[in-house]
Amino acid sequence: MTEGSFLHELTGSMSQGAAGNPTVAMIEAAFAHHGLHWRYVNMEVTPENLVAAVRGAKAMGFRGFNCSLPHKVTVIPHLDGLGESAALMGAVNCVVRRGDKFVGENTDGKGFLKSLETAIDPKGKSVVLFGAGGAARAIAVELGLAGTKRITIVNRSEARGAELVALLREKLKLDAELVVWSGDYAVPTGTDVVINGTSIGLYAPEARLALDLTSLKPGMVVADVVFSPVRTKFLDDASARGCRAIDGLGMLVNQGIVGVEYWTGITPDAAVMRKALETAMGL
Repeated sequence: MTEGSFLHELTGSMSQGAAGNPTVAMIEAAFAHHGLHWRYVNMEVTPENLVAAVRGAKAMGFRGFNCSLPHKVTVIPHLDGLGESAALMGAVNCVVRRGDKFVGENTDGKGFLKSLETAIDPKGKSVVLFGAGGAARAIAVELGLAGTKRITIVNRSEARGAELVALLREKLKLDAELVVWSGDYAVPTGTDVVINGTSIGLYAPEARLALDLTSLKPGMVVADVVFSPVRTKFLDDASARGCRAIDGLGMLVNQGIVGVEYWTGITPDAAVMRKALETAMGL
């Protein structure tokens, strides 16, 4: 292979069931738009082959790769180090070559934060976050690192919610509390941002978040991690109450932007990436 061929500048996706992932179209559109001779290639890797895949990616000169479930945690022992937020949340979805080392990062929360910042600076703000799973955990950590004043975790599983609250209190010294989610939750007065960090609404346009809509006040920022449909019932209901709504597609696009920045050192055109993503999703 000659210098500069795609194998020397290859980013890849290590995931299961990756075929047809619109992320490929989005990231390759960014490469093409900026004249980069790079490729983003889906590679389905089974758990028993993960170690060999990571070693192979390094040996073949990959600049990095994304990894999805079930590899987000199990990949960590096979990397040379972790970024700050990835270390805090104990999960990696983006690996970046730095020198001769593979460093694990997590772009889930970073992508959400970039999207949120188009509407509000989270520093010093009070946030209500529904959920305590992977996406919610990543978002909570990034909000904490960004200086959020207070986070209320609303979750049906007390054990999982308590684990996240403990992490926020102990590692980030945040004012965090858990509310066990039972019935329609009423958002406290003084809340600045309300986030659905659960999968409620994914591919289910009529799915309803158990929320007392009368507690949503004009001027609150509401955000959803669900990207399909782009406008969830939660966002429509909140908009009708005078809230500013942020869809989950922005988070997905910004995750891609952060990944491309890590790998290439350039900031890609967000509009180009969003258009490619929407086209791939048939929107």
